[in-house]
Amino acid sequence: MSEDLHELLDRHVAAGAAPGVVAIIGRAEEAEVVAAGVASIGGAPMSADAIMRIQSMTKVISAVATLRLIESGDLALDQPVDEWLPELADPRVLTSPTAALDDTVATDHPIAVRHLLTNTSGYGMMLSDSPLQQAMADNGTEAGPEPVALGAGEWLRRLGELPLAFQPGQGWRYHHSFAVLGILIARVTGRPLGEHLAAEVFVPLGMADTALWVPTDKVDRLPAAHRHGPDGFVETEPAAGGFYAGPPPFDVDHGELVSTARDFYRFARALADDTGLISKVHKRLLTSDQVPEQCKTPDSFFPGFWDGMGWGFGVALHVAGRHHGRYGWSGGLGTDFFVDPDATVGVLLTQVEMGRELWPLIADFQELPLR
Repeated sequence: MSEDLHELLDRHVAAGAAPGVVAIIGRAEEAEVVAAGVASIGGAPMSADAIMRIQSMTKVISAVATLRLIESGDLALDQPVDEWLPELADPRVLTSPTAALDDTVATDHPIAVRHLLTNTSGYGMMLSDSPLQQAMADNGTEAGPEPVALGAGEWLRRLGELPLAFQPGQGWRYHHSFAVLGILIARVTGRPLGEHLAAEVFVPLGMADTALWVPTDKVDRLPAAHRHGPDGFVETEPAAGGFYAGPPPFDVDHGELVSTARDFYRFARALADDTGLISKVHKRLLTSDQVPEQCKTPDSFFPGFWDGMGWGFGVALHVAGRHHGRYGWSGGLGTDFFVDPDATVGVLLTQVEMGRELWPLIADFQELPLR
C-alpha cells in the first residue's frame, strides 16, 4: 500500500496538482505517513510532520466535541441555542432564499443544536446571486478561502443581523452552522474553543500538533498555501507565515484548525474503531444521513453533490454506489479524509485551493484502497 501511495503522490506532484502532499492510509492504529514534493515553491522538501490548514475537516471534530457535551448532559440535540447565543434569538426568515431582505416572516421555531450539526440552521453559503449573498459579502460574514477576518463575537453579531434563508430544519446551506457551533461550544463550556478541544479530544488522542493556530516554536513546519493561477501556482500564504502562524489577533472560536496527517489519522481511527470517543448511538447518527430529502435542493450546494450522497454530523456519506457506507469530508485548501466500513482510514493533505487541477489527485486517492 505504501508503494502505491508513494507512486500516486509523486505522479500528481509531477503533474502539477500541488507543490507538495502528505498522506496516510491504513487499517491499523499506526500507519506510514508519506510525503512528496516541497513545502513551498523553491523551498524545502515537504515533511511528513507538516502542520496543515485543514479548514472544513474541522467540522467533524466540532461535531464530536458537541456530541460529547450532549453525552455529559450539558447540551441536547433538540435544545434551542439562543440561551447561549442571544444574537440569534428570534431571527426573521426570508420568504425564499432569493427574496429581498425585508421580505420576511417570523421563525416557526428556534435554531437547535441539531440544525447546526446538519447545516440546516438557515445560515450558510449562498452560491447564487441574491440580496442575502450580497448582504453577507457587505457585512463580512461571507465564507470563502481566506481565514476569518472578524473576531467570533463580532462575526456572530453581524450574522444575527441577517435573515435566515429558510426556516430551521427546512433547507440546507453549507458552512456557517459549524462556525456558530464553535462559538456555542466555547460559551457552554466557559472556555475558549481551542482549550476545550485540546482537553476533550486532542490530548487524550495524542494529537499534539492540532490547534487553532501553529505555535511560534513550530511554524517552520507550516507549508505555504497556494491557488492555481493562469501561469502556475500563486502563493496565498508564505511558509512559516500567514494567519495561522502564531496566536491570532482576535478570538477564533468560529475558526478552523491546523493539523498533521498523523494527528488527523488518530482522530479518524478513533471514530473508525469505536474507542469510546463518542457513544455508538451518536456515532450512528454522525455517520448516517440526517438531511431530509426535501432539503437536498439543486441550489443548496454544488451541482450533483446530493447524487448518492447524504450528510450526517460534520461529514458527508455515501448512501449508494461502490463506496456505500464511506464517510468523510474535505477542506478548501486541498485536504480530504475518508473512513470505510472495513475501517480503512485515508487522510490527504495539500495546501492548494480546491479546483479542477486538484480533483484528479483526490479522486485517485479515494480509489487507492480498492486496488
